Amino acid sequence: MATAVDVTGLVDRARDGEPRAVARLISLVEQGSAQLPLVAAALAPYTGHAQVVGITGAPGVGKSTSTNALVRAFRDQDKRVAVIAVDPSSPFSGGALLGDRVRMGDHATDPGVFIRSMATRGHLGGLSWATPQALRVLDAAGFDVIIVETVGVGQSEVEIVALADTTLVLLAPGMGDGIQAAKAGILEIADVFVVNKADRDGADQTARDLKYMISLGRRDREGPSWRVPVVKTVAARMEGLDRVVEAITEHQSWMAEHGELTERRLRRAGAEIEAIAVERVRTRFGPVDQLAKRVVEGELDPFAAAELLISGNLRS
Repeated sequence: MATAVDVTGLVDRARDGEPRAVARLISLVEQGSAQLPLVAAALAPYTGHAQVVGITGAPGVGKSTSTNALVRAFRDQDKRVAVIAVDPSSPFSGGALLGDRVRMGDHATDPGVFIRSMATRGHLGGLSWATPQALRVLDAAGFDVIIVETVGVGQSEVEIVALADTTLVLLAPGMGDGIQAAKAGILEIADVFVVNKADRDGADQTARDLKYMISLGRRDREGPSWRVPVVKTVAARMEGLDRVVEAITEHQSWMAEHGELTERRLRRAGAEIEAIAVERVRTRFGPVDQLAKRVVEGELDPFAAAELLISGNLRS
């Protein structure tokens, strides 16, 4: 039986800036602890203040390097920064296969930076199922900016838009990213495009292609819309990062002015409630193997099976 945790004391220590307390709260989230409702209740009064920035893009575009550089840029503004680096799961342990903390060693001794690797544990969409609750922990702990770096799984990686206030989509020249962007619907999720590794040949063409695609997308929109900027960077040399931070700030201001920030956070909370409810239903009723068997055998249709599941009358 799991040992009970002093949730109130843990939250108080996290709010006082104790990294071990923050880490312990996130561990409770990842483990799906029975005390998670108590944790959520204790955190609720202190949330809603952090700026959440998502970073996504295909593997190899420099997401971790860009995240590292962004942390430094925000720290130069004296902001407390937390990073959730969502990594692929080990097929053996279920843990994070590649810890991005290794690539962000520059900030290991900075008390104003907290970095946590989280495993996807087989979850599609490039994010861990525990990420929304982890965001609440970091928000309540007083971090000004929370950066969520996704695993980089390609076209299924659009889930980040449901969590972030501002989503950065990274591309790099010479990787076929223009075609990939069009296929993946990235135009719909990007608030800021970042063409990283801009010292390579083809960077200007990649930026031009993106601007052209953005112009096509804007023709079908009515009312006020955010003009998605395209920023060129060389993250490894900290080049262009000031402009990225400026674009993030401008986007936050635009959203606040047009009510979009509130709308995004309402959608985020709604999705979180729905996910928790679905998980509770799954936990309460357990496997649906018997119902599935009856559907396959033609005894039930899927809608009737779902009604039995919801009613809890699985033997009907």
